[in-house]
Amino acid sequence: MLAFIDTNRYLCTVRDPENTKKQIISAASILFNTKGYKATSLSDITTKSELTKGAIYKHFKDKSDLERQCLISMTNSLFSDVTKGIKGNKDAKSKLMSILDYFEQYGKKPPFEGGCPLMNAAVEVDDSDPILKKVVSNIVTGLQSGISTVIQNGIDRNQIKDDFNVDEYASMMYSAIEGAIMMMKVTDDDQHLQSVIKFLRRDIENKAIKT
Repeated sequence: MLAFIDTNRYLCTVRDPENTKKQIISAASILFNTKGYKATSLSDITTKSELTKGAIYKHFKDKSDLERQCLISMTNSLFSDVTKGIKGNKDAKSKLMSILDYFEQYGKKPPFEGGCPLMNAAVEVDDSDPILKKVVSNIVTGLQSGISTVIQNGIDRNQIKDDFNVDEYASMMYSAIEGAIMMMKVTDDDQHLQSVIKFLRRDIENKAIKT
């Protein structure tokens, strides 16, 4: 029977459910991050993914479930790239610089079409979608916590000075980067991001203990 059905949508759904789910997330993520979560319709997603509504609902409970999983997928990619840079360096200063290296590329080679997925989701959902807002909050908290850990480990290993509040600095560092990315998006100019990166590089150099 399948030999007489000329439809990639059907065959993909039946034969490779995991790949189908990835295909949906990939297509929907681009739409959510460029067009917006609420402005993106299910029809937009079926057109972009070249899959049926039935295929989508087979893998996701509803559109909200798909929104959450797309955001998590995009930020997992962000986490993975940032973590590679951190693990590839031995001392705290180099680890922090690798974080700046990653975000510096947002202006030259954005890792996501449409800009930072966290900022886009945070601006859009605000108080209108408490579930997605909670996902954003947890991810942001995780990123800041990761920066805090790098700094604290540096202090414990006598690589970073201990004359400042670690959590406050991590919050300032991440907030400054995200704010600069927002400015870059609305002005179509990465000068704000580059200025923030340069400032943070100088400040990290000053906080690093010379060996």
